[in-house]
Amino acid sequence: MRPRTLDDYVGQEHLVGPGGVVRKMIESGRVSSFILWGPPGVGKTTLAEIVASQLKVPFFTLSAVTSGVKDVREVIERAKQGRFFNAASPILFIDEIHRFSKSQQDSLLGAVERGIVTLIGATTENPSFEVIRPLLSRCQVYVLKSLERKDLQKILDRALTTDTELKDRHITLKETGAMMRYSGGDARKLFNILELVVEAATGDDIVITDAMVENELQQNPLAYDKQGEMHYDIISAFIKSIRGSDPDAALYWMARMIEGGEDPQFIARRVVISAAEDIGLANPNALLLANAAFDAVMKIGWPEGRIPLAEAVVYLATSPKSNSAYLGINSAIEEVKRSGNQPVPLHLRNAPTKLMEQLGYHDGYKYPHDYPNHYTPQQYLPDTLLGTHFWQAQHSPAEDKQYQRWKQMRQETDN
Repeated sequence: MRPRTLDDYVGQEHLVGPGGVVRKMIESGRVSSFILWGPPGVGKTTLAEIVASQLKVPFFTLSAVTSGVKDVREVIERAKQGRFFNAASPILFIDEIHRFSKSQQDSLLGAVERGIVTLIGATTENPSFEVIRPLLSRCQVYVLKSLERKDLQKILDRALTTDTELKDRHITLKETGAMMRYSGGDARKLFNILELVVEAATGDDIVITDAMVENELQQNPLAYDKQGEMHYDIISAFIKSIRGSDPDAALYWMARMIEGGEDPQFIARRVVISAAEDIGLANPNALLLANAAFDAVMKIGWPEGRIPLAEAVVYLATSPKSNSAYLGINSAIEEVKRSGNQPVPLHLRNAPTKLMEQLGYHDGYKYPHDYPNHYTPQQYLPDTLLGTHFWQAQHSPAEDKQYQRWKQMRQETDN
């Protein structure tokens, strides 16, 4: 089933098509170390094998799941012994390289630097997070995409005509929509679905329909890894949809997380954060509703907890927005980092002892509740920061009303 040449390889035209970087490397006869980053089942291992086959160089493979530092060193030693002076470097393919520890990755550095091996790594995770910087700097990173529908159809057609078992069965693909949908752009998953449906069928003539596929699979095997890159992509899309006032998109991305098995508490926490960060003072009730939804999830559990969460998400997405509090605290933190620990004005300090009173602690403090409107002018910031403003009101109706009331109170008292 695996293609043996680039011409047989399906998908990733930006890498292997005419003018593609991998094709040009093979045509030149020299390949530098690179990492293939993409979702499962898009051809990372197959592409590495084709590169080695086309260049006619030794091909060593390791799995990060089962291999340790000792295995890496043994393979590097074998590569040294088998290499001739002007021959191209052997290829060392490491599947799931993101699972290698720092010490395992360190053990590769010298061999890659000296050209003892050409490293091809495969990963489903962002290599900038999972691969150590010295090794990453010596490798190009090529991104592989989920396979498109036309690619998956080509794989299906090829399987039915070239697979030794399938080609002897009388199989007709009447409908392929369900297979395409459930595969999620993953060729390996597509082939597994095909095998599952064929094995479950009876009789000599097999007509595959969407209903047959759905009946065999029972549930949608969604592509969602709670620890992986897609986890962060989907939660990012969810939060951005709320921030962008699109309730339909927000509900869709939340549904993706729910069907993918995401922890309900994780979703609820993100809703609470969004209420404070993105809606903020434009509608303070949003934070109350988000907290109420979080509590409801904790009390009633799943799947009913999706209902109060959905209510909160729609409310947040359709609310007016303000991030003035978020920007204000970030601005204050930046000032603290810049100016350090400025002294607290003496009149704001507590004076629990006689000595502190003698030193002027608390002296001159004005208790606001003793004054009209519970306000009186008084210095609260350190001397070096007098006149600094961290919070800048934004002009949503609720926040503007609050700001104008505060501004008027100060003006009346100051006058």
